[in-house]
Amino acid sequence: MGELDGALRAGSRAKAAALAHGLDGLRLLFAANFLFDDGLERAHLDALAAADAALDIHDGDLRVAFEERLGEQADHLGGGAAALRDFEEKFDHVRPKNLRVPVEAIKDALTTLDPEVRAAIEESVRRARAVAANQVPKDFYTDLAEGARVAERWIPIQRVGLYVPGGKAVYPSSVIMNAVPAQAAGVESLAIATPPARDNEEGLPNKTILATCAILGVDEVYAVGGAQAIAMFAYGAKGSEPQDGDILCDPVDKITGPGNIFVATAKSLVSAFVGIDAVAGPTEIGIIADETANPSLLAADLIGQAEHDELAGSVLFTDSTEIADKVQENLKYRVPRTEHAERVHTSLSGTQSAIVLTDGLDQSIDAANAYAAEHLEIQTKDADAVVKRIKNAGAIFRGPYSPVPLGDYMSGSNHVLPTGGTARFAAGLGVHTFMKPVEVIEYDEEGLKAIAARINAFAVSEDLPAHGECVLSRFVKDPYDKATLREQEKEAGLR
Repeated sequence: MGELDGALRAGSRAKAAALAHGLDGLRLLFAANFLFDDGLERAHLDALAAADAALDIHDGDLRVAFEERLGEQADHLGGGAAALRDFEEKFDHVRPKNLRVPVEAIKDALTTLDPEVRAAIEESVRRARAVAANQVPKDFYTDLAEGARVAERWIPIQRVGLYVPGGKAVYPSSVIMNAVPAQAAGVESLAIATPPARDNEEGLPNKTILATCAILGVDEVYAVGGAQAIAMFAYGAKGSEPQDGDILCDPVDKITGPGNIFVATAKSLVSAFVGIDAVAGPTEIGIIADETANPSLLAADLIGQAEHDELAGSVLFTDSTEIADKVQENLKYRVPRTEHAERVHTSLSGTQSAIVLTDGLDQSIDAANAYAAEHLEIQTKDADAVVKRIKNAGAIFRGPYSPVPLGDYMSGSNHVLPTGGTARFAAGLGVHTFMKPVEVIEYDEEGLKAIAARINAFAVSEDLPAHGECVLSRFVKDPYDKATLREQEKEAGLR
C-alpha cells in the first residue's frame, strides 16, 4: 500500500493519531485514541503487539493450569470429571453438581423462557437455518477422459464441541451461530460447553442458553467453562460421580466458538491434534464513511461494538473532517448515557480504536483492506461500488440500515468471524467449517492405461521408480526389467 503520505489529518476536536506497522509490506495496522478531552495526548502502541504481549503474559499461567488439568493420561481422557469440578470451583467460583446438564433442566429452561425472547430466538434460528441450507456445498465430478473421473465429496465432521462463552454477557446467539451450521452440515454428534451461572446453586448454565439449546434440539450440554472446557473437548473426561457415568464426555474432532484469552490460548494448544475454527481475539468494527453518512449512527455503531469488551476495537475511516468532528461530538453525548459507559469509554480510548482521517475514499478503502476488520460497515454514497473493492473483511455490512448487531442476532449470517487482521486469509464460521472435502479418484483400466507411461516417466524424474512400477505392473509383465521396459510398454499398448 505504500506510505501514508500525510493521509492522516487532525480535526479540531477529534485529534486522530495513527501508527502504521508494516508486516513485509502486506499490511498496515492503525491505532489511535478517541479523544474525549481536547488537547489530550497519548502514546500510541501497536494494538496487535499489545495483544500478543498479553497472550504471552497469560500463556505461562494457562499452560501450567492446562497441564495440571490434563496430566499425561495414557488413555487421553484428561484429568476426569473430578478435575473439571475442581477447576470450575477455582475459576468460575461454583462447583457444578451435574457437569453434564440434565435433559430435564434444558427442557425446563424453555418452559420458563420469556415469550418475547423465545420468539426472537426462534426467528433468529429460522433465518440462520435458511442461509445455512444454501451454504451446503454440493458434490461434483470432473471427467478428464474416457474412464477417467475425479469426484469430490463433502463429508460432515462426526463430532464437534461448541464453546459458548460467559463473562460480561450472555450469548444464546453464539449457540445459534455454532449449532445451526453444524446441523446443516450433517454433524452426527454436537456437544456444547458453557460456564455455569454463578447464581445457580446447582451450577447450571444460564437458562436462556439452555432454552436456546432446547429450541435447537441439542441435549448434550456441559456446565464447563474456560480452558478446562477446551481440554474436556480435546481429550475427553472420565466420570467421577455416579451422575457422570463412566465417561462424562467423549473427545471431539473439532472445537468451535469464541472465548476469552484463556479459551483462545487453550484452543491453540490443542490444535495440533484436534480441529479448531480459529484463535479469536477481541472483537472489532471498521467503518468506511464519507460526507453523506449520518454521524449519529456512526457513533452509535462504534459504541455498540465497544460495549463488548475493554479491548474491543472501533475504527472509523473517513475523508471528511466534518464527519470526524461530529462523530466525536456524538460520542461525548452518547457514551455517558449508555449502560456500560465505563467499559465503552475504555474501549474507545484504547490504542486499538481510532478515527482515521484519509485523503479520499480510495485511501479509506485501502486502509480498511489493510486493517481487515472482523466487521466492516460501508456508509457511503455509492456503497455497492465500495463493497466491490473490499478484499479483506470478516463480514461486510452495506448501508446505514445494516448495522453490526443485525448480524449478531438476526440477519441470517454468522457472527463468528475472523479477528485481528486474519480476515486477510480466513473466513467466518459456516456450514463449510463443519465439513471436509474428500476427492474420489475413479479410473478404469483404459483410463489408467492412457497415461501409465507418462506416470512412470514422472516418477522416475523424481527418483521414485517404485511409484511408476506400481502403475506399470497392471499392464506389463516385468516393470523392473529396465532393459526391456520400453518394448514391454509398446507391446502393452502404453506407447
